[in-house]
Parts: sequence; C-alpha cells; structure tokens
Amino acid sequence: MNTKKYAAEIIGTFWLTFAGCGSAVLAAAFPQVGIGLLGVSFAFGLSVVTMAFALGHVSGCHLNPAVTLGLAAGGRFPLGQVAQYIVAQVIGAILGAGLLYIIASGKAGFDLAGGFASNGYGDHSPGNYSLLACFVSEVAMTAIFLFIIMGATHGKAPAGFAPLAIGFALVLIHLVSIPVTNTSVNPARSTGPALFVGGWAIQQLWLFWVAPLIGGVIGGVAYRWLSDEPEGIVAGK
Repeated sequence: MNTKKYAAEIIGTFWLTFAGCGSAVLAAAFPQVGIGLLGVSFAFGLSVVTMAFALGHVSGCHLNPAVTLGLAAGGRFPLGQVAQYIVAQVIGAILGAGLLYIIASGKAGFDLAGGFASNGYGDHSPGNYSLLACFVSEVAMTAIFLFIIMGATHGKAPAGFAPLAIGFALVLIHLVSIPVTNTSVNPARSTGPALFVGGWAIQQLWLFWVAPLIGGVIGGVAYRWLSDEPEGIVAGK
C-alpha cells in the first residue's frame, strides 16, 4: 500500500474543501468587498490548479470520488484502488470543513442555518431548482468535467497544461451551476459541510453522491470511446 498517495489525496481534498467552501462562507458576501459567485468559482478552480501542480506527481490529484471512479471507468486508474482513494478524499473533505467551521464560528452571529456552503435541491437550491433539474445538472457537469480531465491528461495532450485546463473547467462549471445546486460535482466536497449542517443537508446528500458518480462514469467511458489512445498518462496508475 502506497500510503503517500492516500495522504496526498487527504491533503488535496482538504485544501479544495477549505479553500472553495471557505471562499463561499467567509468571503462571498463580505460587506462592500465580497468576492461574489465569480470569486467563489475561481476559488474552487484555483484550489485544484494549485494542488494539481503540487500533488499530481504523487497521487494524480483526483480530490474527488467522481474523478477517481470516472478515471477507472475510462481505463486510466486501477479499480482496486478506487475505494481507498474515496475514503481518503472524504477524510480530507471532513477535515477541511472542520477547519472552516472553527474559523467561521469565531464570528459573532455565525449560524449553520446559512447553509455552510452545503449543496441542495428544491427549497435548498440557491435558485430553488427542482430535484430533477439539480440531478441533470450534476450529472452533466461531472460528465463534462471528466471528459476534460481525460483529454487534458491524455498522452498526446500538450505537456504541463493539464492542471490549468482542469482548474478552468471547474471555474466554468461553478459559474454555470452555483445557482442550481451550489455546485457539487464532488461527493467528498459535499459530504464535509453536510456533516456539520446536519438535517436537510444530510437528507439531500444522496443526490450529490449518486449524480456526480454517474456523471463521472459517463465522462470517463465517453472519452475512452472517443480517444484513439485510451490509455493516456495519469499519475497513480
């Protein structure tokens, strides 16, 4: 067992959850100088870019159960390591949400009822989108995300640019779908904040596991079918 790979996934997913969700909880609506939806979108993308450069050579920097499963479905990652990667990612996300809670709760008037960057549908969707709309959004966004990841890390893709392509893809995904679900495309990222919010966030968490995992598999399989070199280079294989 290569424990360094799993440690890297814990660290990377910790950073994605803390930085991405932290931008939403701490900075998005800060009086007068808040970063807004655009800033939150870039925070999630930059969290992936920074960790991809830092940890891509160690674990492949998946940071996302849907990515791990999608890469396995696309023939880029060993199926036998999927469960261990997912466990590491969930641990990292919980640690990231935990640190965010410690910091956020230090402000007078802090209340988890604000959502704590949790994902939701129906009444808990930022734009009150239906369950079906949120499900379709998460499947489609995750499928495209995996498609881009598979392409950017293909053996024939320009070397060294994969982290940027993947990070910008995540920015774009958030720009489109924050109003729909608060954007998951990552079951681990969804799990961390939901465990602290409890109640409705836990009850709706199933969607943000099922839909991204389905989307990840679709994206991985679709690119494998399309590509003339399905066994591209992905660290961690």
